[in-house]
Amino acid sequence: MRKLTAVMAAGLLAGAGGAALAAGGGGGGMGGSPSASAPAYDPAADYAKGVAALQAKQYADAARALKRVTSAAPSSVEAWRMLGMASAGDNDWKGSRRAFEHAVKLAPDDYANHWGLGLALARLKDPKAQEQLDWLKAKSQACGAGCADGEQLKAAAAEVAGAMAGAPAPSAALGQPMIFAGAAVGDLAYAKAVGLNNERHYDAALASLDAARAAFGPHPDILTYQGYAWRKKGDWDRAESYYRQALAVAPAHRGATEYYGELKVERGDMGGARQMLARLDTICAFGCAEAEELRRWIDHGGDPERR
Repeated sequence: MRKLTAVMAAGLLAGAGGAALAAGGGGGGMGGSPSASAPAYDPAADYAKGVAALQAKQYADAARALKRVTSAAPSSVEAWRMLGMASAGDNDWKGSRRAFEHAVKLAPDDYANHWGLGLALARLKDPKAQEQLDWLKAKSQACGAGCADGEQLKAAAAEVAGAMAGAPAPSAALGQPMIFAGAAVGDLAYAKAVGLNNERHYDAALASLDAARAAFGPHPDILTYQGYAWRKKGDWDRAESYYRQALAVAPAHRGATEYYGELKVERGDMGGARQMLARLDTICAFGCAEAEELRRWIDHGGDPERR
């Protein structure tokens, strides 16, 4: 199996052209970093606009950009969370509630989503805010002493309780520092994840990929690597969901297409794998490593290097 790669030198990051990963490098054996590429419509670019506008307290602009992201990538929990924050900043509490409801459905164990939903419901004087407050309190109690999220959970519960009592709305980033970390920090998290995947430290890789996704939003390279890690952990359904998300954002993404085809081989869906290969043969008019690798998988009924 080919190792995953990423360009880690700062000089290469600064000088990489926009096509470095646009051809589908993520998970496909090409080099690069998320800040150096963009698909045809790039929801990651609108995500970055939303982040910048939110930092500048231009909440209406942020909401407009993030609505485009959630439309193109409806499974992006970060985009829904950011939209909820932007809507709250614009005093659109109904919009904030809707956005955080989506975020909670996508990531029900993430306290930041319950935090935001609780604040929105409290501002709307909706009694369901109590449910979110109870969830945050229970999570805080279960967290216990020395828990990494302990202080944030206490702050979240206190802010929701304060909002229910009519206190002014907070301006915090809902415990998500990577949202405002910037491209350089996001690239480092991404490159770290690539190395961790190569070392088969998949849980740690997924944590780094979550950090990268918080910085970049629904970037197809990051989604592809998340699919790869979940596939190696044996959760094929979750892996497929990430490959499908990557291809929804960038239909010609070579890495996602190859790895989705490999997953189909592993599942015994040889017809589906051949469909992915046919797609790669169309994308790669003059041939590419991704197509040849998937062809080898199909010919050998799995990873040739493990036989």
